Amino acid sequence: MTNGTAHFRSGIVVLAGRPNVGKSSLVNRLIAYKASIVSDKPQTTRNVIRCVYNGDGFQIVFTDTPGIHLPKHALGRTIVDAAVDSMNDANLVCYVVESGDRSIGPEDEEILACLEKAETPILLVVNKCDSQKDKDLPDRVAALYGTRISPAGAVAVSAKTGRGIPELVSVIVKHLPEGPPFYDEDIFVDRPEKFIASEIIREKVLRLTHEEVPHSAAVEIEEYKSPDEYPEREVLFIRATIHVEREGQKRIIIGDKGTRLREIGRLARLEIQALTGHRVYLDLWVKIRSDWRRSESDLRKLGIKERSP
Repeated sequence: MTNGTAHFRSGIVVLAGRPNVGKSSLVNRLIAYKASIVSDKPQTTRNVIRCVYNGDGFQIVFTDTPGIHLPKHALGRTIVDAAVDSMNDANLVCYVVESGDRSIGPEDEEILACLEKAETPILLVVNKCDSQKDKDLPDRVAALYGTRISPAGAVAVSAKTGRGIPELVSVIVKHLPEGPPFYDEDIFVDRPEKFIASEIIREKVLRLTHEEVPHSAAVEIEEYKSPDEYPEREVLFIRATIHVEREGQKRIIIGDKGTRLREIGRLARLEIQALTGHRVYLDLWVKIRSDWRRSESDLRKLGIKERSP
């Protein structure tokens, strides 16, 4: 990448949409790096994560936002506020919807109300176009949402197969202003390894639990000692706590004789090792933090809600 030319383009692109339309899968596909965890559970993404795509003469900073939904508690309000605030400083909003959409639901109504007020250009991204059998499908979906907003264009993509990704990037670049890159070439995500490790652990909790338990779990890294910072160490040491709200949830995560907690730890350890290139010792605990989702102070302590300057 050449960043010294006069015509270099760079900008911030927000991926917005309701929960589970595939925003995180899409950004992971775009940057070819697992920056955001994914699951089939709603509100998997809780923090705004910025991911960097470097191309020939351009840099796109994708902002993966939490799914905008109707909040029920302080955690939900924090998630939605973070997603909405991220649109204000963007050069382009990619409004991600699904190829199977036939009507506009209440969560999309919330998003459209925000987009109608925004001055930022909007690109409609129709995700989950995994098959090319119905080539008119993206146009029909675009027409549905076009009754409420006037997008600068519409692109059909599949985060699963990679279909339409080059076309999406090409369209986005046309909306970027000229300017220097925001990040160095070797930066893929603006979050530290410690944050990514905590999210990987939470992803395994999401995968191995059901009903209310996944939504009630938060992961806090209490100790993170890497050989990169401590050359005398040969193993990356992580002490992490999974916080839940009820005793019953704690028992579920631990499992019979600790079997589920060990499996969460095993899967997380393998993925963190692949990410960091270090052998990992993961010391995993489960503790009760009653009603943490309703507590502003707990949300700040757990790093979900940004502290006020």
